[in-house]
Amino acid sequence: MVSKVLFWSGFGVAVRIWQLGIEMRPFFNRESLWVYPVYASIGGSFGYWLMGVEQRQFKLLSDRRDSLLEKRARRKEREEAAAAAVGES
Repeated sequence: MVSKVLFWSGFGVAVRIWQLGIEMRPFFNRESLWVYPVYASIGGSFGYWLMGVEQRQFKLLSDRRDSLLEKRARRKEREEAAAAAVGES
């Protein structure tokens, strides 16, 4: 979980470096060092949000899988009961 936040924080810093490279400005200018933590926190926030989205999707898929398995079990019981009823008569 933490690895996703760290990855996206690193991605935010990489975006800042890319931006400075496009502008052909020095990467580590004393006046603009404060911006790196801002980009890292924006990237980390996105990673944290994405992690929540992923957890909600996994929960939704798990609930759906469980309901399908229960539905299959009920259908199998009905079919077995119907087969037993036909076999008795």
